[in-house]
Amino acid sequence: MPKGQKKGATISLALGGGAVLGAAHVGILRALNELDITVSSVAGNSIGSFIAALHAFGKSWQEIADISRELDWFDLSGLTLSQYGLLSNKKFGGLVQELLGDARLEHARIPLAMIATNISTGSKVVMDNGYVASAVMASSCIPGLFRPVERNGMLLVDGVLVENVPVSPLLNTENGPIICVDLMGKHRFSKPENIVGVLLNAFYSALQNTTEIQLEEADLVITPDIDSFSLVDTSAIAEIMEVGYQSSKKVLQEFSTKSGLITRRQQP
Repeated sequence: MPKGQKKGATISLALGGGAVLGAAHVGILRALNELDITVSSVAGNSIGSFIAALHAFGKSWQEIADISRELDWFDLSGLTLSQYGLLSNKKFGGLVQELLGDARLEHARIPLAMIATNISTGSKVVMDNGYVASAVMASSCIPGLFRPVERNGMLLVDGVLVENVPVSPLLNTENGPIICVDLMGKHRFSKPENIVGVLLNAFYSALQNTTEIQLEEADLVITPDIDSFSLVDTSAIAEIMEVGYQSSKKVLQEFSTKSGLITRRQQP
């Protein structure tokens, strides 16, 4: 991730994965905006990579909320038979291009990074340069469901397998305290209704202990009160955004006061 603190920067923000629960990220961006807390660098994984990209390229929380309400997540998949997976998430990449054009990560308004997994080696891949569309596709590519994304000679899938809440790209940025959003921290798993639910339950249940260890590097971890929502129910998008906002604003306000964060209003 490019270094260099921008004027008015106060925090670094890590947005974790969690399928439809990612709508809570929008509520947290709203809370940050209302508290005049500026994000100086951002990293995302899975759905968090999509929200992070929109924010890093200047979309307001209101614009991202409108996009999220209209987003038909399952329509973003096109049936494409291959030896690696039944579906392709090229439509997701197409949506990113529609919203941001042929944007590159290194050209974002604030430093931007995303996490993916090299499925050939099992290693973590931090993406901080190249086309945003392919990076979002790779970071949100559910293995076994979607075809891996070919990028820079690697076959990449969802970063959930290695680091669901992407703290590591922010550790050396020196862009203020690191605030992480763990969508799965309080999640209660339920009986899956389809193959997507089966795969998501399998991945996220396996990573909870690992995520807890990785988050020890963060200055603040926000776990929105969204445990009662489904990972795949898109009808709850608006409600999840509101809960994300309500359950994070007080936490952020208290952290801002205790840590002495400089907000936009306080700058000379």
